[in-house]
Amino acid sequence: MKRGEGLRANSSQFSLEKQPFRILGGSVHYFRVPRTYWEDRLLKMKACGINTLTTYVPWNLHEPERGVFDFEEDLDLEAYLRIAASLGLWVILRPGPYICAEWDFGGLPSWLLRDQNMKLRTTYSGFTDAVNSFFDELIKRVTPYQYSQGGPIIAVQVENEYGSYAKDDKYMPFIKEALLSRGITELLLTSDNKDGLKLGGVKGALETINFQRLDINEIKYLDEIQPQKPKMVMEYWSGWFDLWGGLHHVFPAEDMVSVVREILKLDMSINLYMFHGGTNFGFMNGAFAVGLPAPEPMVTSYDYDAPLSEAGDYTTKYHLLRNLFSSYHNQPLPELPATQERRAHQSIVVQQHLSLWDSFHSTERPFKSERPINMENLPVNNNNGQSYGYTLYETVITSGGTLNSKNNIRDRALVFVDKQYVGILDYKVQELVIPDGKGSRTLGFLVENCGRVNYGMTLDEQRKGLVGDVELNLNVLRGFIIHSLDMKPGFVKSLHTTGSWVPMQQQPSFPAFFQGKLYVNSSPKDTFIKLPGWTKGVVFINGRNLGRYWSIGPQQTLYVPGPWLHRGDNQVMVFEEQEADGRLQFTNGPDYGMTVDVQ
Repeated sequence: MKRGEGLRANSSQFSLEKQPFRILGGSVHYFRVPRTYWEDRLLKMKACGINTLTTYVPWNLHEPERGVFDFEEDLDLEAYLRIAASLGLWVILRPGPYICAEWDFGGLPSWLLRDQNMKLRTTYSGFTDAVNSFFDELIKRVTPYQYSQGGPIIAVQVENEYGSYAKDDKYMPFIKEALLSRGITELLLTSDNKDGLKLGGVKGALETINFQRLDINEIKYLDEIQPQKPKMVMEYWSGWFDLWGGLHHVFPAEDMVSVVREILKLDMSINLYMFHGGTNFGFMNGAFAVGLPAPEPMVTSYDYDAPLSEAGDYTTKYHLLRNLFSSYHNQPLPELPATQERRAHQSIVVQQHLSLWDSFHSTERPFKSERPINMENLPVNNNNGQSYGYTLYETVITSGGTLNSKNNIRDRALVFVDKQYVGILDYKVQELVIPDGKGSRTLGFLVENCGRVNYGMTLDEQRKGLVGDVELNLNVLRGFIIHSLDMKPGFVKSLHTTGSWVPMQQQPSFPAFFQGKLYVNSSPKDTFIKLPGWTKGVVFINGRNLGRYWSIGPQQTLYVPGPWLHRGDNQVMVFEEQEADGRLQFTNGPDYGMTVDVQ
């Protein structure tokens, strides 16, 4: 179609092509959904009566090493935008650079932390130089998809909830200019909760609000600071996220839809965050720290109790919303796309195991250092440091006694003496007794980065591994050998082909890798893997990291997308820290644990 005037915010209602326009939006993050399913999820969105797709862009996936960019396969943002356009969905793009999103480090790449003076989300040159370099790559890819060029993007968000951070009043103008100078011409927006609105705006961008429960005073406040402008809820929270060791949050469907109904009656636009949550595959979950004594990591599932479930199923919320949205359309909504079939495979027996201590031939060479070094500053990954996974620190001791972490373990360490497990150190447990023994022994700390905080004032402090000194009997430990165990695809592949695997008849020692085969005799369908009798670890299928499991819950299953399986034998590998059952079970539905209503 010929394009005239794009989305405008010149009166109390949005206009598109000079006609009144209401945004009925929904968030679906391409990086949380297998590419094969992008079209399925967006078709279901369209059939619900949504007219606008909203997505973040995760800098940490697109620039995993400084100057190395990845926009291929599951990260092909342009392909995602093309699918949206082909289905007649408009797009609000939220390119960050910070995105929050319950995603590791709010989407920021961990190599930024190699600079000891780094001041994130400010105009500190170490940060702005990195943003400029990333935006040089990103923005040129998305400008052709703007409305004015015939594309689907009708608006672009400037940063994300900066009013809740607000450390530098020159920062938002810098980000706005970074977008404009690279050719962004569509409507600019900012998004904040009510408290953030006071400091989160930037001249020339429309302010929008984020909430879950409707408070009419918040809407009035938005009206006061922006009279005669369209009002929009950029993040209407359709559910909530879960933390390991907590309960599974649900937001009752009737409660949710009644708020959406009120918002629409107030003549406002809305974006459902999330419409479909998807999954924090790999090690990409964030952590929550606001108001807590220590950060608590997010679970692997990002189901979010959203209208479309983690595996793309319709829910009560979906049907109620569709019913409501249909009255805001002049023509009938599209038919509902068919749901995906599921398969509960027979449980598989683990065939082989490999001790953690025998896996290091597949990692980069160990590094010697007098003092402990946090994982981001290790000389690995072309001097970009280690981003995710585990790091093993080993040193020699000549006595037992009291080990004190000085709260320098980020986030959780299994402690070993001569490869024998002696206990765990974390935020809660900072002291451990090391048994006496003869002569020199090797003390090891296997430290896990459980996920970097994604929201709040502590972003600058998200270095992981051993971030300072540890003491034994008040003496500082020195002389470390450090192994980086980030479990990237190359490592998993190398372990599978060259590891000295041992049959299960021999007792495994922990931690260890376990492998078995899942035989699929027909076209592969989605399934969920369940690990009763296992404690904590990571599951890989055909080399892909499905994410972490942990028996403390609430989540008890991991989503296995059908497109990641193939006919015949599929390689299943599990890294387990402490105990294994010897079997892996499959089920055709998720188990997210005991529920609690969102407060």
